[in-house]
Amino acid sequence: MKKILLVATAALFTSCASVKNSEKQPFTWEGANVYFLLTDRFANGDKSNDVNFGRTGKPAVLRGFEGGDLRGIIQKIDENYFTDLGINAIWMTPVVEQIHGATDEGTGKTYGFHGYWTKDWTALDPNFGTEADLKELVEKAHAKGIRIVLDAVINHTGPVTPLDNVYPNSWVRTSPQCQYNSYESTTACTLVANLPDILTESDASAELPQMLVDKWKAEGRYEAEMSSLNDFFVRTGFPKAPKYYIMKWLADYVEEFGIDGYRVDTVKHTNEDVWKEFQQVCQQAFDIYKTKNPANVLDKNLFFTVGEVYGYGISQKQNYDFGDKKVNYYQNGFKSLINFDFKGDANKPYEELFSSYSKMLNADLNGKTVMNYLTSHDDGSPFDKDRKRTFEAGTKLLLAPGISQVYYGDETARDLTIEGATGDATLRSNMNWSDIRYKPATAKLLSHYQKLGKFRANHPAVGAGVHQMISDKPYWFSREFQNDKVVIGLELPNGLKTVNVTGIFENGAKLRDAYSGKTVKVQNGAVMFETEFSTVLLEKI
Repeated sequence: MKKILLVATAALFTSCASVKNSEKQPFTWEGANVYFLLTDRFANGDKSNDVNFGRTGKPAVLRGFEGGDLRGIIQKIDENYFTDLGINAIWMTPVVEQIHGATDEGTGKTYGFHGYWTKDWTALDPNFGTEADLKELVEKAHAKGIRIVLDAVINHTGPVTPLDNVYPNSWVRTSPQCQYNSYESTTACTLVANLPDILTESDASAELPQMLVDKWKAEGRYEAEMSSLNDFFVRTGFPKAPKYYIMKWLADYVEEFGIDGYRVDTVKHTNEDVWKEFQQVCQQAFDIYKTKNPANVLDKNLFFTVGEVYGYGISQKQNYDFGDKKVNYYQNGFKSLINFDFKGDANKPYEELFSSYSKMLNADLNGKTVMNYLTSHDDGSPFDKDRKRTFEAGTKLLLAPGISQVYYGDETARDLTIEGATGDATLRSNMNWSDIRYKPATAKLLSHYQKLGKFRANHPAVGAGVHQMISDKPYWFSREFQNDKVVIGLELPNGLKTVNVTGIFENGAKLRDAYSGKTVKVQNGAVMFETEFSTVLLEKI
């Protein structure tokens, strides 16, 4: 690698915590900083809703409802927890009504605390909160420039239990189980035993399940729900097939509350045309919301969709290979896909990681993006499961090209190895709020995430820009996106730091290091200043 001669030209610097960027950069999904949380495990803001539907059976460790809810998320929005982290989008697990009973998947009795076992798409589960809570959450998030991404499950219902009947045969299949060795054996099947699979490939009309009819009548909302359904099918011309009912129900949260996007669950287990239509239905709902609520419109971005195509990685570019068929999900409704490569790629040196991602995102994936993550709710082999490389993990995640997905507790080294918890339950422990208050090491890590996260949020160039190395040792690089430019240094020696910024920042420009808060002026194409940190985040002020 080449090493550019750094010009050692002194410049005055001052500590300046109050410096503000001279121009606020517009938000772009390609550079978003997303916080992913399990609603039930993040914060309990209302203990009065902790038990509903007789869910009092003793579950296995971390497999029951723990009390987290929308009210808890609202409280953290009010406290600026997300703002201080530079988060500009919150993705939360599904909040629709879950099955009332528990089931054993071979890991002990489990309730639908995670939100992926739907009983009724049209209602919020009271364990998570009310529609008024969701409305308040979205409004307060939007007031702080934070978008809300809900989680969409169209592929399956919840398991069958003594309290939860199976949907009718016109809606679901209960066999065979997926074999995952071809397109059909991945799509026309159940993911696991006792997880009824929606017949999403079907366009055949199906009557509304009697269990929903009876439920809505008991709740006094049958007429309203049926009127809304009829309006939808008349307006769209869709047949009354199960997938279109569910699309409508999920789009209602867009039209009524103004949510900004959906993370879509189990994408590859459903024919790809479903997702193109789903994005279109949600976009129409988003447009209706914006028309009715012009004061609440954040920007002109389209409705955002990111897909979980399990096993997809950025190295596959735009095609996912089933073995007997390749599918381009980017051409079927998705702006972004979750990048399962990143946790492995994060073991590479900074420059190899950053430059390769920049090249792919600005070539084969231009106009699209990926969502990078290091830990998640269902990945049993995360990067740094024992939390021994926490600062490196945060640096690579938050400075890598693409969308960054911070999983709740990444920023606080939340324990991922809980004694007695089996399978993915160990990844879903309660947020470790007390560690922030009582452990200096946790507070230090949180500060690192906050500095990097706010810098990313302020500069779309970090995630969406073109990467260019300035020098190898010491390691400096630039990122540019439209009129946004930044220069970043990593693993630098403590003390004096010098970097050539010719062609990036003009002579006389005032720069701020967002990591230390110090300011410096460009002289003779370079800057020189001194900080105690090994990280430098330079922005123009």
